[in-house]
Amino acid sequence: MSELLAPAGSFEALVAAISNGCDAVYLGMNRFGARAYANNFDIDELKKAIEYAHLRNVKIYVTMNTIVFDEELADAYKQIDELYLANVDGLIIQDLAIFNYVVKNYPLLEAHCSTQMGLDDLDGCLLFKELGAKRVVLSREVPYQKLIEIKSKLKLPMEIFVHGALCVSYSGGCYMSGLIGYRSGNRGRCVGSCRKKYELINTTTNKTLTNSYILSMKDLNTIDHINELKAFDSLKIEGRMKEPAYVANVIRAYRNALDNTYDNNIKLNKTFNRTFTKGYIFNEDKKDITNIEKPNNYGYKIGRVKRKIKSGYELELYTPLNQNDSIRINHNNEDVTITVVKMYDLNDNLISSANKACIIKIKDELSINDEVFMTKDYKYYQFIEKTYPNEFRRFGINIDVYGKAFDKLIINVECDDKFISLESDFLLEESINRPTDKEAFEKQFDRLNNTVYKINNLNYYCENVFIPASKINDLRRNVIDMLNQERLLSRKPIAIEEEKLDKLNIIKENKHISVFCTTEEQYQACKDLNISEIYYDNYIRRNENNYKDKKGNLLIAGYGGIYHYRKTNEFQTDFMLNAVNYKSVYMLHKLGAKKVCLSYEINKDQINNLVNNFYNETSAMPNLEMIVYGKATMMFTTYCPLKVLNQCGQCKKNKYILKDEYGEFPIISNSDCTTTILNGKTLNLIDDIDKINGVNTFRIQLTTEDYNESIKIIKAFQNKINNEEYDLHFNKETDTRGHFKTNSNSLQ
Repeated sequence: MSELLAPAGSFEALVAAISNGCDAVYLGMNRFGARAYANNFDIDELKKAIEYAHLRNVKIYVTMNTIVFDEELADAYKQIDELYLANVDGLIIQDLAIFNYVVKNYPLLEAHCSTQMGLDDLDGCLLFKELGAKRVVLSREVPYQKLIEIKSKLKLPMEIFVHGALCVSYSGGCYMSGLIGYRSGNRGRCVGSCRKKYELINTTTNKTLTNSYILSMKDLNTIDHINELKAFDSLKIEGRMKEPAYVANVIRAYRNALDNTYDNNIKLNKTFNRTFTKGYIFNEDKKDITNIEKPNNYGYKIGRVKRKIKSGYELELYTPLNQNDSIRINHNNEDVTITVVKMYDLNDNLISSANKACIIKIKDELSINDEVFMTKDYKYYQFIEKTYPNEFRRFGINIDVYGKAFDKLIINVECDDKFISLESDFLLEESINRPTDKEAFEKQFDRLNNTVYKINNLNYYCENVFIPASKINDLRRNVIDMLNQERLLSRKPIAIEEEKLDKLNIIKENKHISVFCTTEEQYQACKDLNISEIYYDNYIRRNENNYKDKKGNLLIAGYGGIYHYRKTNEFQTDFMLNAVNYKSVYMLHKLGAKKVCLSYEINKDQINNLVNNFYNETSAMPNLEMIVYGKATMMFTTYCPLKVLNQCGQCKKNKYILKDEYGEFPIISNSDCTTTILNGKTLNLIDDIDKINGVNTFRIQLTTEDYNESIKIIKAFQNKINNEEYDLHFNKETDTRGHFKTNSNSLQ
């Protein structure tokens, strides 16, 4: 049976999820989780949540799926220690250092590979199975048939997303929020830059194709495919930033679907949605996977503006409207939002509901035929909110009661293969006229509505005794307390042994430049300037669709590529693996990487910490690469913004950019119809290379440059490395938006 996995950004949301039938809940702490803006949990709230969940046989997984810097590792490890003792069932992890600490020290604490790891093929999953993962969370871009193929060969629990918000960037591996707003998604602080309006401009023709929410994905909804989804171990609902009513509604719908029950009262579109898509998993057409009209709650259409009257407007309704409902009216592509406090019939009488027509009195300017959408059905929310707190299932207990006059009463209880025995602290009284029989005892003992239990069977072996009702009530409370404690998991502290790292055979290189090429003419510029280290056709990107035989040294951006090529090729790892601490660098070296490219998100001081810690732990220096020039990749996406505008194939003839109030973002359309979106501002650290300790390979990342530009850039960096005069005038268009403000290559 598939696990139904619910989100919880608060204790109330956790209760809503469990009350409506989830099997497990994932939540975040105040640090190291990828939803820093959710309410989240402190350790005391977490313990309360775990007790509540575990008494109902619901598991708790905690997200520790951000990247972690060296100066934070001690705090992260301490948090893991606390989570283990708090009886957390598993951790959802992105960073290799966190993964390693859990696997090495806490075999009872499941290590789950977060979707941020970018696992989308069998090779990547097999790598982490080998490293000790207990579950893998597959990328939302993986189609169903490929998931089934992976499942058949992996023999490891698989978790997939089935409902909720979608990241337009592959596996949530997005740098857009950090590059534009200095709030890194990999640090849990995504501000949803993809939910903004952008102009899409054809720079070849200088025409604007749209000014819309071109990157805003619809919400995933796969409930119509529930029978296919039952093939997987865990079905995950997104929504840690959502209100409890949303969590209750979605969990209730999927629980009914999984159990083959049906409740026609449940409507997924009656809580927050951006309209729905079946997603890449069920091969949604790329032109239908975004909602470019609106980035937030869309609701559903209930009517139109029919006519203007003196004090307001008459609405023609397709479905009922009630007092206290919230609606939005689309006027000239802008929303007028209203909570319907007062509404009137066509005779101007105050009413509380309407089926076909009503009058609303507002000062906003509307037009005839403006569409009206329901965004909050007040009565539906009342219905949903009554579903929690509630016991979705109760656990049967079997009871044997023994006693005779002048002896103590013995109560034996069995539940979930757990046994407890209680002996009364009083002696039973003999009763001749009014003995307490089984019916009287059970009636009093069965007052279990405020517990998670129900009586399955009660055997009563007492004769001619009298037990006061108050004492039976006390016995019941004591029995339930004892049973709860017996059923709750308890762990003892584990002595953590300091891990001794192997000394690796790392070949330290002299300072030099490397160049990443996107086009043939850039590659030719590198050849003409005798660049020894070029990344072009030897690049294995993060989500390589199929692995071809390659010769020589490879640059690998995904874990699947590491697993596939590590026995046949020399390789080094790319920035998208987000190495920002010494342990992650160590693990990548140990997996076979001869060189590790650091993440965009690490700054000078953090690089120093990394290098020093690596040396102190291994008595060796890491071999590090760092990108010091180029338009940074903001996101790589399976989605194509051109296709949604019926411009499919035009990328071969034209060039395009996205534009907002801050700048322009070039688009690279890849040969397999995937898309790379670049930062318009160029990172340029040519004058800072000497300040960067511990890095010997400085990478130039060429993207949109032509041959002549490439030659100028490469020559300037060659001269800098050779301590010769270099020309900084080849690119002055740089600013701090080219990298991260607080954790960045800017060396601030």
